[in-house]
Amino acid sequence: MAEEQRVCVVGGGPAGLALARALTAQRIPFDVFERHNDTGGLWDQTNPGSPVYDSAHFISSKTQSHYHDFPMPESYPDYPSHRQILAYMRSFADAFGLREHIHFNTGVSRATRTSAGWRVETTDGKAQDYSALICASGTNWHPVMPTYPGTFTGEMRHSNTYRSISEFAGKRVLVVGAGNSGVDIACDAAQGAAFAAISMRRGYHFIPKHIFGIPSDEFAASGPHLPMWLTQRVFAWMIRLIHGKPSRFGLKEPDHKLFETHPILNTQLLHYLAHGDITPKPDIARFDGKMVHFTDGSSETFDIVLCATGFTWSIPYLDPKHIAWKSGRPDLYMNLFSRTDPALYALGFMETNGGAYKLFDEMADFIARAIKARTEGGAAADTVNTLIANDRPDLSGGINFVGSARHSTYVEISAYRHHMQRSRKKLGWPELKPGVFAPLRRVDAKAG
Repeated sequence: MAEEQRVCVVGGGPAGLALARALTAQRIPFDVFERHNDTGGLWDQTNPGSPVYDSAHFISSKTQSHYHDFPMPESYPDYPSHRQILAYMRSFADAFGLREHIHFNTGVSRATRTSAGWRVETTDGKAQDYSALICASGTNWHPVMPTYPGTFTGEMRHSNTYRSISEFAGKRVLVVGAGNSGVDIACDAAQGAAFAAISMRRGYHFIPKHIFGIPSDEFAASGPHLPMWLTQRVFAWMIRLIHGKPSRFGLKEPDHKLFETHPILNTQLLHYLAHGDITPKPDIARFDGKMVHFTDGSSETFDIVLCATGFTWSIPYLDPKHIAWKSGRPDLYMNLFSRTDPALYALGFMETNGGAYKLFDEMADFIARAIKARTEGGAAADTVNTLIANDRPDLSGGINFVGSARHSTYVEISAYRHHMQRSRKKLGWPELKPGVFAPLRRVDAKAG
């Protein structure tokens, strides 16, 4: 492709690295802008705004989460730590020579649509024109803080500020929110705080990290592929057999079926609840100084209220008019393509119930091939444009996701992959098979 068809990628984290390799494979000229001084995105704790805490680990296992043609080291545990994930990503960038395409310490301050593409202004005061813009700047950077009646006179902050268990020493700690970060941090509080509690508005299914000694996602991937309604019943039965009823631990029973919310993979929380090291609480009703009143009429005093209450998705360098938003989520075809602008793409603005990086590779390859087809024009471009404009796939996989903003654009990973395979066939593009990226490897870099 000609130099005037150069593509701009915003973000040098997990999604940006997948895009860099895919664009290289399709011989598309591109630049990546990364505001931090190295790759890794949120997995680098020194990256301002990173939500990663010291005890953070992957919630998907190493065999289901690596990039194509670049497995994680065998020495890694089933669920690698954030330090190991960061080392893995940096070794990936080194192995495929991706750093040469990345402008470090350079953020994108504004992207403006032009007749030929995008004028991209960067934080170093420069501006450059590109034929296409790919937003890969991530979603977990803008924390959401809840509000409650009354005033809390202790320390109240978002979980993205939390780093170490030492912050809880001698404190009475309440964690608000039962996502994967919330339950992890509550388990830290169980070990390091004078008193630990977790507040949940609803009941959840807690999936153990291992089933019969095998990582849960690996077990699911290797087992028989059942219809979703049967999968939900079988796995719910297995979890109930392993854990018993959540009400045994003082928790609410789930008001939804298994997989209808983002999976919570945690075994420790139930352990600490069973030992009395964490006290379960319902939603907060109001504050009164350091006293927190709950909807069940109970109350406790706390020094710290830590809110693991999620993030607002935002693309601050892009005028919102360029993307349709649905319940705070960008409404994109396959979570990748603007339906109205053939020069606008995104990667990483989605949530699913499986390992991300293999999927990022497939998505990045899909984007790169679409850019190439559109640049070359003709019938191939027409087919791509028609598909993006008119295809309205059901990517739920038969799951009736709960009606929250988080799940408004949620996809079931098997359904997503199946539809992508069908779309590739329509477009005449090959599947992404093992070995396809191997010729691009430059050095034998390995994660430490």
